[in-house]
Amino acid sequence: MGLVVEAKGLKKYYDGVKAVDGLDLEIGEGEIYGLLGPNGAGKTTTILILLGLTEPTAGEVKVLGYDPTREPLKVKRLTGYLPENLGFYDDLSARENLLYTAHLNRIPEKEAKKRVAEVLEIVGLSDVAERPVRAFSRGMKQRLGIADVLLKDPKFVILDEPTSGIDPEGAKQILEMIAGLRDEKGMTIMLSSHLLHQVQRICDRVGIIHQGRLVAQGTLGELGAVVEEGTHLFEVRTSRVDEVLLGALRGIEGVTSVEVEGDLIRIKATTDVRPRVARAVIESGAELVELKGHTYTLEEIYLRYFQE
Repeated sequence: MGLVVEAKGLKKYYDGVKAVDGLDLEIGEGEIYGLLGPNGAGKTTTILILLGLTEPTAGEVKVLGYDPTREPLKVKRLTGYLPENLGFYDDLSARENLLYTAHLNRIPEKEAKKRVAEVLEIVGLSDVAERPVRAFSRGMKQRLGIADVLLKDPKFVILDEPTSGIDPEGAKQILEMIAGLRDEKGMTIMLSSHLLHQVQRICDRVGIIHQGRLVAQGTLGELGAVVEEGTHLFEVRTSRVDEVLLGALRGIEGVTSVEVEGDLIRIKATTDVRPRVARAVIESGAELVELKGHTYTLEEIYLRYFQE
């Protein structure tokens, strides 16, 4: 798999203030990459550098093999960008707005009409294409924004808070649409968002940025393993919880803590103790209902990094 984005030692200073400070970033072809971080962490500045809209103070960056600083037009031609705050002409229809964008991108009129019809179909707005944008809901405008991005058939798309302010059902539909762009078109997508549960649903990998640095990067499983730092977490459900069982579990070599919450027992250990846990449950006379390793949510991983 080739790299669509490759940044090394990226720095950007504004009047001596470090917005991006030695950031290393890699995004592979055909993946959805989630860029996470609090306000002021450097996400927006990183996006502007990738798009060639601001120059880095230091470091190297390539987008689809081109340097955004030296070859900004080539990068812009192959890259689509959906900003958090959309700008459309409210008195024009959805179709008219898209035709105007196509004109700005110098797409010939005949091809533009065809492309506009195609992208309206992709985002589910064909039935309201002639309606003025001022009558659109926030979710419909976001869909139109994605259609606008897709007009020039980009290889790489950056989406900044694409589901912000949208109801749960609308957000679900947009996330499914984004996943479809990867699965059906092989598109590479960078998703900047603070809605962690949504990022967790569709992103192949995530990067956590803090004070201009990428403090963690990887799949959810890889980040969870780093958070564990040699600690294995297990959850056990049994037909009965008593002191005999708890004492047996605490006596297993490698177990460091046993906590009870209703019928759920949480075990921390230095190694994988599941076979011994199962044996202890059965020997105590209880039935083993469930035994599984704990899977970290993205929110747990994110909070752990920022607590540190």
